[in-house]
Amino acid sequence: MLSAQRRELLLARLRETGRIVAKDVAAELGTSEDTIRRDLRELAADGLCQRVYGGALPVSPAIGDYATRENLRVSAKQLVAARAAALVRPHSTVILDGGTTALEVARRLPRDLTATVVTHSPTVAVAFVDHPGVEVFLLGGRLFKHSLVTCGAATAEAAEGVRADVFLLGVTGVHAEAGLTTGDADEAAMKRTLAGRAADTYVLASSEKIGAASRFSVLPLTRVAGIITDAPPTDPTVARLTHEGIEVLHTESTVQDRA
Repeated sequence: MLSAQRRELLLARLRETGRIVAKDVAAELGTSEDTIRRDLRELAADGLCQRVYGGALPVSPAIGDYATRENLRVSAKQLVAARAAALVRPHSTVILDGGTTALEVARRLPRDLTATVVTHSPTVAVAFVDHPGVEVFLLGGRLFKHSLVTCGAATAEAAEGVRADVFLLGVTGVHAEAGLTTGDADEAAMKRTLAGRAADTYVLASSEKIGAASRFSVLPLTRVAGIITDAPPTDPTVARLTHEGIEVLHTESTVQDRA
C-alpha cells in the first residue's frame, strides 16, 4: 500500500472509530509499527491528527485563531451557551472562561441579573457593560492573543483570592481517554487554577470538540460536574461518558430530538 493510501485509511479510521492504535493498524496492513508511526507523524505535522502514546486521536478543529473560531459552529455554541447560562443563579459568583463560547454565555445572561463574574477574558468582561447588577472582576496578567485571555503567574496569583460557585470552562477537546485538553500549556494551567477556585466546573463543549483532543491536558473528566454539549446521546464519546458516570447536560435541541 502506498503512503498516500495509508494516510487516507488512517484518516478514515479516525473518523469512524475516534482513535488509532498503531500496532493494530500495522498488523492489519501487514506493515511495521514504525511505518504507521511515521505516517501519523506526517499527519500530525499537517494538523490532521493528535498523536498520543501508541497511536493517535482526532485533532480538534477548535484550535484555530480567535477570528477563525468566531465563525466555527456558531449555532452549536449558541445552544451550549443557552444551557450554560441557566446554571448561573442570581446572587452567585461565577468564573467565566475566555473564548467564543464563553462570550456567547455572557451575551445570553439576562440584563437584570445580579451576580459576580470573574473572568480572565477582557472580551467577556466588556460584554457585561450593560448589566448593571453584574459586578465584574477582570484578572490581569500577560495577554494570550490566540484566545484573548490573560495567563501566567500574575493571573494565577489574582485567582487565588476567588471563591466561586461555578466555573464555566472552555476546552478544545473532550475525549473519553485523553480527558479535557487545549492547545497551549499556559492556558491549560490557567484553566486548572480557575477550576480549583470553584465549587463546580461545567465544560462548554459544542459537538466539534467531542471526541477530539489537543496537545495539553486541562483536567480529567472526573474533576468536573458535567459536560454541556449539543452532541446527541448516540455520539460514541457521549455514550461512553454517560456509561462511565460523567454527567452530560444536553442542549434544548438535543432534548427535543430525543422526544
